Amino acid sequence: MKKDSKIYIAGHNGMVGSAVLRVLEKRGYTNLLGRTSKELDLRKQADVHDFVSSERPDVIIDAAAKVGGILANNDHPYQFLMDNMLIQNNLIKSAHETGVKKFIFLGSSCIYPKLAPQPIKEEYLLSGPLEPTNEWYAIAKISGVKLCEAIRQQYGKDFVCLMPTNLYGPNDNFDLKSSHVLPAMIRKFYDAKQNRHSQVLLWGSGSPMREFLYVDDMARAVVFAVENVLQEHLYNVGVGKDITIRELAKIIQNIVGHKGKIEWDSSKPDGTPRKLMDCSKLNELGWKANIDLKQGIKMTYNWLQENINELKKVHLG
Repeated sequence: MKKDSKIYIAGHNGMVGSAVLRVLEKRGYTNLLGRTSKELDLRKQADVHDFVSSERPDVIIDAAAKVGGILANNDHPYQFLMDNMLIQNNLIKSAHETGVKKFIFLGSSCIYPKLAPQPIKEEYLLSGPLEPTNEWYAIAKISGVKLCEAIRQQYGKDFVCLMPTNLYGPNDNFDLKSSHVLPAMIRKFYDAKQNRHSQVLLWGSGSPMREFLYVDDMARAVVFAVENVLQEHLYNVGVGKDITIRELAKIIQNIVGHKGKIEWDSSKPDGTPRKLMDCSKLNELGWKANIDLKQGIKMTYNWLQENINELKKVHLG
């Protein structure tokens, strides 16, 4: 891929999209496109097609999605299914019809069955029932994976799907009503520390095991896919290590400096018991994560502290 190749990053203001933008710029790419949701509503097929037809990007990176944790998925199932299918289908269809050379579709580890063997291999897709607490988002992403696979199979096009484990980092969502577990914990411990180290109440039993990938490592995987021709349509992206949610809470508590108690609300759902990604396919090609969990959480917490006043204006309240 040439450094002046035109690359459109859908969702460039989000956590993943902004990280991809940062890493591409560091790599010397100079012709990068982005549009805000106000400038281009990706749910509108005609608008997306007009944009792609006009700009003619060499590469499209689909980092745009409606995302959220268990609560958000449960409260807004229709939006999580419909909005995500509209966004990805419009982008994939326009890329196919206008001759975009490379399309990179970003998904989530939630596409895999709830009780998939561990670590999770790419071939476990559609081998069992999904986790009910996020199946709406998962089904949308599965349809995107299969659509890219179909285009590769039928037309021989370079459409690749990257499925990351749980992501976190700068520009994450710290709103307690819609955030994922790691940023939600950072927010709760931060608030409790400000409130004289008050008690922190966390969901579930703390026993599920999760894997966490710093978003800049994910962005490097995207750039790796931009710069190389990958022979398969689906690749997992993760670190190959997981910890319990209870262990995660202690790490975050120590980094934030919270001195109060932690209580667990076992009446709330735990979600999938364990999700550890087998990333050997991508690792063998030359990509590996290089930012460990404690280092990544420290950087994320520092970013939150630097941006807390601005975030309060937007959604922290």
